[in-house]
Amino acid sequence: MNSQLKLLIFACLISFNALSQEITPAKKFWNTLQSHCGKAYEGVLELPKEDKDFGGKTLTMHVRKCSETEMKIPFFVGEDKSRTWILTYKNDRIALKHDHRHKDGTEDDVNFYGGITTNTGKSDIQVFSADAKTQQMIPGAATNVWWITIDESTFTYNLRRLGTDRVFKVVMDLKNPVKKPSAPWGWKE
Repeated sequence: MNSQLKLLIFACLISFNALSQEITPAKKFWNTLQSHCGKAYEGVLELPKEDKDFGGKTLTMHVRKCSETEMKIPFFVGEDKSRTWILTYKNDRIALKHDHRHKDGTEDDVNFYGGITTNTGKSDIQVFSADAKTQQMIPGAATNVWWITIDESTFTYNLRRLGTDRVFKVVMDLKNPVKKPSAPWGWKE
């Protein structure tokens, strides 16, 4: 084999290797969120402005537990420590589940509902449509669409129930970490 052909083959192999290592939008999103592991942030309710359960309360998220494939993010509403968002990364897709607990740590009857992305999304937004388990558990939530956005300054958690007026949006300030809260209900320190 002449040296020019060897050089061409070598260049092709390098190009192929570089392309195969390209980071997908889902992985970029995952990596950005992972960079906040161990940190806690406060935020505000943007929609609906007059929500009786969330309005006027301190909203805190804590990117508490992280691994290569799972992140657990407790979300506190005032003194209510019942909610944890669970994100799972597998096969370049991200799943979102909601873990709800009672004060004694037992599971709520409505628990582990959510959805999974249908594509790699974008590096700053991932969209989760309600899955079959959610539809069976909460028939009214069959048209739920959740999305999470993240950039250098904000993390948003959003919900829209298509075909209804149901909308929910929380915006967390990533520029100003706060003191880490205690464990959510049902967790051991």
